[in-house]
Amino acid sequence: MKVRGTLIGFTAILMWSLLALMTAASGKMPPFQLSAVTFAIGSLPGLLLFLVKPRRIAFLKQPPKVWITGIGGLFGYHFLYFTALRNAPAVEAGLIAYLWPLLIVVGSALLPGERLRWYHVVGAIAGLCGTIAIVSRNGLSFDGAYTLGYGAAFLCAFTWSGYSLLTRRFDRVSTDVVTGFCLATSALSLVCHLALETTVWPADAGEWAAVVGLGLLPVGAAFYAWDYGVKNGDIQIIGAASYAAPLLSTLILVVTGFAEPDWRILLACLLITGGAVLAARDMFRPKPIAEAVAE
Repeated sequence: MKVRGTLIGFTAILMWSLLALMTAASGKMPPFQLSAVTFAIGSLPGLLLFLVKPRRIAFLKQPPKVWITGIGGLFGYHFLYFTALRNAPAVEAGLIAYLWPLLIVVGSALLPGERLRWYHVVGAIAGLCGTIAIVSRNGLSFDGAYTLGYGAAFLCAFTWSGYSLLTRRFDRVSTDVVTGFCLATSALSLVCHLALETTVWPADAGEWAAVVGLGLLPVGAAFYAWDYGVKNGDIQIIGAASYAAPLLSTLILVVTGFAEPDWRILLACLLITGGAVLAARDMFRPKPIAEAVAE
């Protein structure tokens, strides 16, 4: 069961590495509209399961704190992520947003029973340096044209890391509740879209394919896989593996022509990923026998 859960968790990481590419290829659909459409598509696997096994609908009955955390995390993260990619170069916004693995490691070190060590601090500084490398243009000055996108990407990273840390308390909540999170987030996004945005539909089949792909994979199946993997697999291995997401995402953007190869991108990848791996040093070190037995 643990090996299966870990492997399923890996599939979420692979799907998330496609998020920047599919968002960049989805056209000019406004962020709230894009969230509404993709989360509606993302809820389909769960709805189909409810049709086959109606008794599982009972798993949607959860305390308000579970719903607030889930909807706040999913809605907040994706709105900020889509906003970032609409207002900054895809590779730069994606790399900043992918600071969330590092923030999770540093944040978890501050939880009860954990300690903040030197390599957590050094790892965080390396990630910050990597971020500066990709958002700086002439020296250390910011390009004002991308301020909104960079800011949204930063908030995106903090939103997902905060959501991930908070949901650790809900390890007994069934993965079925993710369907409810997707439906609620879709409905909330639709309300915001109708109130604040002008509707823009994909211009061609390629953009439609990207939108559907977003809903089925990074904004759909990935959440179910992540939830199942964290609860049933080896969370340390899954957490360490998530640091590959920035490199995979950047490589995909470069290969598909959405970004040009640049030494700053390589430097940022090395600093952010290297800093995250250093901060996660404990994940790679075998635990003492006595500690393992105690667990």
